[in-house]
Amino acid sequence: MKAFGPDFAGAKVCASPNFGSRRENARADTIILHYTGMASGAAAQAWLCNAESQVSSHYLVHEDGRVVQMVREADRAWHAGKSFWAGVTDINSCSVGIEIVNRGHDLGYDDFADLQVEAVISLCRDIVTRHNISPQRVLAHSDVAPGRKIDPGEKFPWGRLADAGVGHWVRAEPAGDDLGLCEGASGEEVKSLQSLLFRYGYGVDTDGTFGERTRIVVEAFQRHFRPERVDGVADRSTIDTLSRLLAALTDVA
Repeated sequence: MKAFGPDFAGAKVCASPNFGSRRENARADTIILHYTGMASGAAAQAWLCNAESQVSSHYLVHEDGRVVQMVREADRAWHAGKSFWAGVTDINSCSVGIEIVNRGHDLGYDDFADLQVEAVISLCRDIVTRHNISPQRVLAHSDVAPGRKIDPGEKFPWGRLADAGVGHWVRAEPAGDDLGLCEGASGEEVKSLQSLLFRYGYGVDTDGTFGERTRIVVEAFQRHFRPERVDGVADRSTIDTLSRLLAALTDVA
């Protein structure tokens, strides 16, 4: 691929050959945040720009705050894979993908560096402004691919992004010792929980049965919005946080 001018003024360009056209004239209305899950940022950048990998993202944010753009925002990067959000299954066509250098859960899972987080905030604010992206459309890879992906993980500082005006967020009630709803439960309470998750955008059946899929989706929700304890149990804290997120959307509307 030929070099191009960066969409984000602070980015350096390292063009990836792994991209295509956004399908059905889709526009970028979502940001998906990932971590690289590799031993180093240099290795991740090389892999994302390698034709053999068949993966890419629009941006890579290094630990020291350097931002690299690999795919033009007008194009479809290959970062989300099989995914779902709010009825949409081709997330790649409607999103801007941002990879954040971090070794991930399998290699040690470091805290995200301050300079790196500040760079992510600046990048996201710029993308949100240019594409008019709503706060609730700034999402984790784990939100759109629960169970298959867990990045950027429970250490990612979503609250810090929200304080800077990026993303949709409410302060979670501390996790308690109530039993909550868990795998094996069934009935109207489970169906209500599933309906709330589905309304927010998650891919979950509303059949009133708390099976493996519901547990996985609850874990994904917790990893983003109640990271204090990620256990797949829909306790009072989890349900309260989800309810207040939805209420905040209603207030905005």
